[in-house]
Amino acid sequence: MGPGLYALIAILFLAILTIIINIKIVPQANAYVVERLGAYRTTWGTGLHFKIPFFDRIAKKVSLKEQVIDFPPQPVITKDNVTMQIDTVVYFQITDPKLYAYGVEHPISAIENLSATTLRNIIGEMELDHTLTSRDVINSKIRVILDEATDAWGIKVNRVELKNILPPKEIQDAMEKQMKAERERRAKILDAEGEKRSAILIAEGHKESAILQADATKEAKIREAQGEAEAIVSIQKAMADGLRMLNEAAPTDSVIALKSLEAFQKLADGKATKIIIPSQIQSLAGLATSVKELISTEPDKKA
Repeated sequence: MGPGLYALIAILFLAILTIIINIKIVPQANAYVVERLGAYRTTWGTGLHFKIPFFDRIAKKVSLKEQVIDFPPQPVITKDNVTMQIDTVVYFQITDPKLYAYGVEHPISAIENLSATTLRNIIGEMELDHTLTSRDVINSKIRVILDEATDAWGIKVNRVELKNILPPKEIQDAMEKQMKAERERRAKILDAEGEKRSAILIAEGHKESAILQADATKEAKIREAQGEAEAIVSIQKAMADGLRMLNEAAPTDSVIALKSLEAFQKLADGKATKIIIPSQIQSLAGLATSVKELISTEPDKKA
């Protein structure tokens, strides 16, 4: 083999190697900014690409995924002259690789400086207490301002979060004392409300007990009165029935007189010291004595 053949093989090898070297594969969620002779040529998306040797070059490789940057704490001053340290977290995504490559030098540093100045402007219009309770408002304002400013850089700001808000040490101590006093005040209020509720329940219990006791006494008296009334009605009814039966039997004067005598006997009941007996009953009593003697002598005669 002559020198010419070796030279040809070497040239073919270099040509194949050059072709292989200039074949580029762009991964998913990535983009390559390509320049030709120093000027922007195109942006490669995901897939297989070939660049012309010595003419084309990849100026910038850009990730299209959402990225997170945690910026260090920044000193800010509130409206009431309190200096705080606030660190922010920015979530952003590159939407235009060309603008990102040529829009601004050091885009991440630009976002950091812009977020710091925006944060100072917003916090400078708010007092300390409002700042501590308005994280969502601050986040929204910073996101809107950053998103509008970074459009020219091909960047979309999705979210901005205030990670930490650190007031001075003396302010923190005062806030802790204030919160402690507030918790103690709420505890005392809760205790007072509990005691009040307990006293109300006890009073309501006594009231209900007295009402129930009064209702029971009332019901007992009503039942007792009803019983007495029913007893009187029964006695009167029995007397009426007795008189009716007596009238129906058409008793003679002698029977009536005997009944009257029995009534006087019951009336006396061995306790009366003096009883006045009408003359009719006296004669009837003598008659009853004679009848008794006659009955007692008849058995002797039979004997």
